[in-house]
Amino acid sequence: MKKTGRMTVADLLELRGKRQLAMLRVETLEEAEAAERAGIHMVSVPPHLMLKPAFRDAAPSVFAIPGADFFEIGTTEDFVRWAFGLYKAGADAVYCSASLHTIRRLADEGIPVCGHAGLIPAKATWTGGFRAVGKTLETAQLVWRQVRKLEEAGAFAAEIEVVPEGIATEISRRTSLFMISMGSGAGCDAQYLFSEDVLGANTGHIPRHAKTYRNFAAEYARLQEERIGAYREFAEDVRRGAYPEARHGVAAGEQLLSQFRHWLDDQQAV
Repeated sequence: MKKTGRMTVADLLELRGKRQLAMLRVETLEEAEAAERAGIHMVSVPPHLMLKPAFRDAAPSVFAIPGADFFEIGTTEDFVRWAFGLYKAGADAVYCSASLHTIRRLADEGIPVCGHAGLIPAKATWTGGFRAVGKTLETAQLVWRQVRKLEEAGAFAAEIEVVPEGIATEISRRTSLFMISMGSGAGCDAQYLFSEDVLGANTGHIPRHAKTYRNFAAEYARLQEERIGAYREFAEDVRRGAYPEARHGVAAGEQLLSQFRHWLDDQQAV
């Protein structure tokens, strides 16, 4: 693993309210390397990717927060073991949308924890599904209470998702947490998007807050047609005997072939 002077939790907290940081969800080593080379400050990472030694070789200086939905990990003790393994692998913090008890246990063990407020996908049923949270006084108060409870449990940061910008800004001004905006406006400390949306690779629902900078979907579609064409040409070559050619195999000398044929004949005669 390369040694690096990447940001610490203390650095992030010191930057609160001073400037915006850029954060991406990356899914592959190629995306992680691109984030590193592009100067992205923070990344969310699938746990399996974080555990690969090659991840830190590809992205030595990004602040990495591996995360998965709590039901994929298990109980509080499962979370603690999971977090220790990731921290050992080079994670800078872990994302946790599980219980406050679990967040508190992680924090007590010295693992930096990023919680979640507003629209929490794994718990969206409690706030009416996949829609903005905080558009009424009651739900804005709910988001504030979520953030306060995360503070009290020992989290250092929170993703605040699809909350009206004014509400998220006021909360960010009044909390000690490093606030990561996912569709909650510019009043937070970092702006967070998914790579598949930034790259235009998402062929499903595109969130309102997403901004697309490239059209990878069209390129992937073109490559798929090229893939089909190559497969079709290979199948046709096999059908008409154009593949394999002599250059595609290993030749045996005539003397060896003759000796082997005689040996086979002897074996079959026994």
